[in-house]
Amino acid sequence: MAQYATLIYSRDVDWSEPQYAAEMAEYNEFGAAAAAALRGGAALYPTSTATTVRVKGGKGGDMVTSDGPYAETKEALTGFYLLEADDLDAALKLAAQIPAAWDGAVEVRPVLQFGQ
Repeated sequence: MAQYATLIYSRDVDWSEPQYAAEMAEYNEFGAAAAAALRGGAALYPTSTATTVRVKGGKGGDMVTSDGPYAETKEALTGFYLLEADDLDAALKLAAQIPAAWDGAVEVRPVLQFGQ
């Protein structure tokens, strides 16, 4: 069975804050409903906690870090699920049930399986 990464793009908020408890409950409902297909996932802290790493000069070069995400956007990568599904259509149907799909976006990508 194929695996799909579902990348969740939504408002850039701290989901651990109590004011988002109702929305987190919707994610918990999705988690319970899709438990048979879920292989992993996590919510991410806001982009203000991100650090971007680049290596100046390529491999072996100097590491350069900067605070924040790579790009500033209205919607940010705020979490992900790793799903297992029969095919892309089944993965898309599951992704449509992720709350971010209702007012943000969920990107679905097949996971490349090495060693098979």
